[in-house]
Amino acid sequence: MFSAFANSFKIPELRDRILFTLGLIVAVRITACVPVPGVDYNALREIIAEIGRQAGGGFLGLYDLFTGGAMDRCAVGALGIMPYISASIIIQLMTAVVPALERMAREGDAGRQRITQYTRFLTVVLCIVQGGALAGAMLHPQATFGMDRDIVHMESHFGFLVLAVLTMTTGTMLQMWLGEQITARGIGNGISLIITINIISRLPGAVSQTIQMFKPVGDERQFTIFHLALMLILIFLVIAGVIAVTQAQRKIPVQYAKRVVGRKVYGGQSTYMPLRVNYAGVMPIIFAQSILMFPPKLFRAMPWTWAKDFGAAIDYGTGAYMALYTLMILFFSYFWVATQFNPVRIADDLKKYGGYVPGIRPGTPTAEFLDHTMTRVTLAGAVFLTVIAVIPSVMQQNLGIPWIVASFFGGTSLLIVVGVMLDTMRQVESQLLMRHYDGFLKKGKLRSRR
Repeated sequence: MFSAFANSFKIPELRDRILFTLGLIVAVRITACVPVPGVDYNALREIIAEIGRQAGGGFLGLYDLFTGGAMDRCAVGALGIMPYISASIIIQLMTAVVPALERMAREGDAGRQRITQYTRFLTVVLCIVQGGALAGAMLHPQATFGMDRDIVHMESHFGFLVLAVLTMTTGTMLQMWLGEQITARGIGNGISLIITINIISRLPGAVSQTIQMFKPVGDERQFTIFHLALMLILIFLVIAGVIAVTQAQRKIPVQYAKRVVGRKVYGGQSTYMPLRVNYAGVMPIIFAQSILMFPPKLFRAMPWTWAKDFGAAIDYGTGAYMALYTLMILFFSYFWVATQFNPVRIADDLKKYGGYVPGIRPGTPTAEFLDHTMTRVTLAGAVFLTVIAVIPSVMQQNLGIPWIVASFFGGTSLLIVVGVMLDTMRQVESQLLMRHYDGFLKKGKLRSRR
């Protein structure tokens, strides 16, 4: 494996791509360190740290994790790349239900370019909305966070609002452009790679918190070397499980009939259709966390006693919250598959090109078979997502482990990091194999051209 890394820098084109990617990643991290003018980011960091201790991170902690700590500084990149991700998800869902967008998506490169333009325009709109909400929260921390702190040091609140929204919108669009450049001229997956680097940037803080956990408090130790061994075993098993399920596929055999065109014979080969076990990826967890963030606050703001009690009952860490969290992950796993996986279209495409599943008639029976198979496969992926998602909450609530440490043992962050790293490794490996080098997990020697 180490030889493969060394061989990556022996290929001029691949070396240039890697160095270009590293340079743009440095530029992305700079946007997470430069604060918006007029903000006391030390006071803001204390507020977010206090919220993290009270609510175990919650959605605000997750968002700060995705931005690489830019939110707790109210930096230029405080919104991160998430508005672009949200816009992409919205356009993707609309493509599945709006016929005009669906036709546009099937028009090839021209249609995809128009959809990309719509995604960028929607990103600007989301940046203005989210940036205005974040700037308003900075101006009124008592109403937003329940803490009386002086965060903004500008006399004109309207001037700060305009400046903050413009600055954070520019930061997000800059990160979006850098991600597209990484995809085009770097090692690929620019947007996903930016999120991954932002998550990994919090790893030194997690290591520091882990060291603090094992320091004695007075004459007692809360955690011992036995707990450390259990944590290492747990993170090894969780990462291995995430890798296994991320790569797991249900292979549906497909046979193509022979066609005679003139004097040539086409088709006749056997292949397979891969159905991913974790088809929805991290989207169900993000949807569930986003939705469950608001009901407790809404019910607690109501004047009735029963509403306040109900809001407290479904707050983060309670049994009702975990039950709702689990059910919503299961629901959104099937929802995402229902909107993105179209068995009828797949069956029609197979029939059009002379393909069929052995033992299944083409057309409607094939669509029903694919739908039934995907439903059963999705159940395994949804259960896996649920287990991975609740591990950080259980560790933080029941074992007293700090949220920044527990977040690396499961949840959205681990799924994103593992998935992006696997995909990046496959892309680099493909470049090595094209130039007659062995890939990762093999001897990194130059293969004979023969």
